[in-house]
Amino acid sequence: MKRTLTVCPYCGTGCMFYLVSQGGRLVGVEPSSTHPVSRGALCVKGWNAYAFVHHPDRLTTPLIRDHGEFRPATWDEAIATVATALKSVQERHGADSLMFASSAKATNEENYLLMKLARGVFGTNNIDHCARLCHSSTVTGLTEAFGSGAMTNSIACLDDSDLIFVIGSNTTEQHPLIGSRIMNAVRGGARLIVADNRRIRLSRHADLHLRHNNGSDVPLLNAMMQVIIAEGRADRAFMESRTENYPALAATVAQWPPERAAAVTGLTPEEIVAAARLFAGARAAMLVYSMGITQHSHGVDNVRSCANLALLTGNVGRPGAGVNPLRGQNNVQGGCDMGALPEFYSGYQQAADPLVREKFARGWGVSSLPATPGLPLTRAMNAATEGRIKGMFIMGENPLLSDPDQAHALRALESLELLVVQDIFLTETARLAHLVLPAACFAEKEGTFTNTERRVQRVRKAVDPPGEARPDWQILCDLARSAGYKEISYAAPHEIMAEIAALTPLYGGISYDRLEPHGLQWPCTTSDDPGTPILHREHFTRGRGRFIPVEYRPSAELPDEEYPFVLTTGRSYFHWHTGSMTRRTHLLDREERSPFVELNPHDAARMGVREREMTQVTSRRGSILLAARVSDIVPPGVLFIPFHFVEGAANALTNNVLDPESSIPEFKVCAVSIRRVP
Repeated sequence: MKRTLTVCPYCGTGCMFYLVSQGGRLVGVEPSSTHPVSRGALCVKGWNAYAFVHHPDRLTTPLIRDHGEFRPATWDEAIATVATALKSVQERHGADSLMFASSAKATNEENYLLMKLARGVFGTNNIDHCARLCHSSTVTGLTEAFGSGAMTNSIACLDDSDLIFVIGSNTTEQHPLIGSRIMNAVRGGARLIVADNRRIRLSRHADLHLRHNNGSDVPLLNAMMQVIIAEGRADRAFMESRTENYPALAATVAQWPPERAAAVTGLTPEEIVAAARLFAGARAAMLVYSMGITQHSHGVDNVRSCANLALLTGNVGRPGAGVNPLRGQNNVQGGCDMGALPEFYSGYQQAADPLVREKFARGWGVSSLPATPGLPLTRAMNAATEGRIKGMFIMGENPLLSDPDQAHALRALESLELLVVQDIFLTETARLAHLVLPAACFAEKEGTFTNTERRVQRVRKAVDPPGEARPDWQILCDLARSAGYKEISYAAPHEIMAEIAALTPLYGGISYDRLEPHGLQWPCTTSDDPGTPILHREHFTRGRGRFIPVEYRPSAELPDEEYPFVLTTGRSYFHWHTGSMTRRTHLLDREERSPFVELNPHDAARMGVREREMTQVTSRRGSILLAARVSDIVPPGVLFIPFHFVEGAANALTNNVLDPESSIPEFKVCAVSIRRVP
């Protein structure tokens, strides 16, 4: 048997394990006992990460739609057809009629190449990826406050913290190894505050569980800061030496005493005061959040509030502290780092800066690069329905299930003149495509992923791709050459990383030989730089940390007489994203086979709904059938639906309203009704 060390393809924790293969097929997984994050452990998805690789549904040959049906094609025909079709749309409608969607499942090298293809070959800044659906609020909010939109500390810092504040993160289910680390810290004496209106598993270990109303994070955090200031618990020395704009923050939060916030959040004033005192009284307090903070029409404001609380108490730039957004997918951090964003090139270099464009044009050997601002993916979907986006190239994502308001997403995709999908399975989105390109999965290629703590790690090939499937980077190179960009030739992904390092200061010291065995954390700017486990130690990336006062804005759609319940969505422990991999994994599918809706026993009794009975959940956008799961995990008036299941798609119901700054959708709050199906 052969053992190949690589990185888990699921969440952003970045656990490493050995893929065990025999005779060219994967037969199991062994955890890495020396890895600094996973430390010899894996979650249930990690233990089963090999099981989908050889599934018979894998795409094995290019497909071209002909008279409404897919037919197999050769690679030469498929590449030529895609390049010609993209060029045709560009010539007839302009470069900005094209949209390129990159992937949090692809490697850093592949995300970089798709960014290069969009900008350098087809001349558009319309390049984005699924960070738009999960942490675009983080990139906007933390960059404004600190100068960097990434996790400030390392996962290991949980061991040094004496208070951990988890808000909007179901950590034990979404990032299980980080959840375990939090529970270990609590067993070792750390205090724990959990702010989540669901009674999640982590709340059982909390000193204080704040079950605040969905969408009321800003009033909660503002009131905590009001208490901290009023009781003289702010870190004055830190603020005076390292921050700016404090008077504006103090004036804003003064309007939010605990009594006022209690009326909005559904908490008691005493709970808010207790949370403030616990956080401010800690030697080192770490704030951990995820999509419960970011996926709102005011997601950027939520992130700003988290940053404000950390700045107010001096909990930035030291061990055991910091503001730590947990990235969702395995390489969503890397996708952002590589410039798969409309406003940034790799390393968060501004696309609007002519000097940045000039540098990349020289590096890529092109005469010029586009200056027109690009569209975020969510706004590109809107533009497609309006006829402004004509062609879309989607690599490794499934927006028909992952985007809000499924009917709207379907209209957008069906309205395109050209839809090309590059993936490992014929996903719901791929079934709508005009051309489908079969890609290699994580176990079948070389490259790097960057985890939630900014750790760049090697991905290694364990087995060959099925049939004629190819690694994404090879497909993109072939496509660029076919489209007329001849100066693109890499023998292997390490050469792509060398180009990334040459053009990207944050990755300037990254090379494959330096990533042995367990990677480096950026910024890593030179060949002798050991990496950066903790950001903002002496000064913030922007110089001084900036307080950004935030006023409360309610969610866009609140319950009313017709739709009296709040719907929130999320993941289950056993499945991932749109289920394309986990639902093709026997053990995981066995544990959670069908969609469900959680509702409180009080609501169930009032409506005559019993456990496992079928219900119909309806919003202003659609209606789905689901089995009831009666549980006090959710409070009265709230429903929870996981978004993995096409046959009960939660995003048939969710609202397509966007945060005005980050363009992230409001997945966490919309108004619905529920009734028992006779």
